[in-house]
Amino acid sequence: MYTLEEAFQSLFSVNMGARKGERILVFSDTIRPDEEPSGEDERRRRLLQAARDAANFASRFYGNASFFSFPATAASGVEPPEDLWRGAFGDSVVDALVSGGILPALLAKQATEAQIERAREIALAGRESAADVVIAMSNNSTSHTRFRSLLNLTGTRFASLPHFDPEMFFSSMRVDWPLLAERTERLAERINRAAEITVKTGNGTRMRFGKKGRSAKGDNGLLTDPGSFGNLPAGEVYLAPLEGTSEGVMVMEFAPMRRLGSPLELVVREGRVAEIRGDEPYRKVLEERFERSDLNRNIAELGIGTNDRATRPDNILEAEKILGTIHIALGDNSGFGGTVSTPFHEDFVFYGPTLTAVGEDGAKEVLLSEGKLMI
Repeated sequence: MYTLEEAFQSLFSVNMGARKGERILVFSDTIRPDEEPSGEDERRRRLLQAARDAANFASRFYGNASFFSFPATAASGVEPPEDLWRGAFGDSVVDALVSGGILPALLAKQATEAQIERAREIALAGRESAADVVIAMSNNSTSHTRFRSLLNLTGTRFASLPHFDPEMFFSSMRVDWPLLAERTERLAERINRAAEITVKTGNGTRMRFGKKGRSAKGDNGLLTDPGSFGNLPAGEVYLAPLEGTSEGVMVMEFAPMRRLGSPLELVVREGRVAEIRGDEPYRKVLEERFERSDLNRNIAELGIGTNDRATRPDNILEAEKILGTIHIALGDNSGFGGTVSTPFHEDFVFYGPTLTAVGEDGAKEVLLSEGKLMI
């Protein structure tokens, strides 16, 4: 029987390429006292314990591992607290960011281009103190943060597991990784031939995305090169559509962690959600996000799932990796080729899509047909 110890061994050796003596950091988050009960408390407790267990495993087998936890941030895409920055980059780097007045701006996602460039210089100068491997097992994602992108700049290999359920170690994490990598690379190559992508689903979703000047990347779970970053479980091709080009209607049947009681329609004009139709309670969640910032309306990402062992529709981390699905994200895309920086990034999965790549000359290639990969 496959055990959790074997799962950790695969995580650190196959996915991360960890070596003895490397500095490994595993972190998670705790449920804040002011959080509303969500029905997810038990999974989150198991996630926190799995993160501790993973750090203990790494300490035993690799010799230089640590664990850190902190109260959950308000949402995915929010920068983690200063203490975690210190644990990941080292005190000297963070002290320099603080003394230069840069860290507060980074944490608020209000840093100027000059401040971001100075942060890069400081991180690179102190890269010897940065962790070699980071396993981010916080419930809220740190993928779309300066914390993550600056760590990658120093050469850190970074795996992000937001909303992870330890049961995934025995399902979508047991995929054939080399085969997944080949499938993902092949699809990314086809997407990158296109100037525009169109998507339609049987429930009424009709969207088009401008891609000109943007590059699709593959997340294949093999994070062994310096500066590597990806989700685990992995399995997607993703890109930041060109801002202002996305148009159409998204018919949502799933929130990130549950099926909606009734669909919501998001009308998209000039790259942003312009209107919400429907009275499902999740509408209020989106409206609150949009009230905080108009940037949260941005169509941030188009992704395509490539993991044939992923099956769960009720957990966004795995759902967006299901082979033959697509997902569309709102909010921040500054960490993967876009220009919108905001402390919010949320993905929504769509099933049975037909996805067509449209070339500069208008030539069309159907890459997904009602959820079936055609290449």
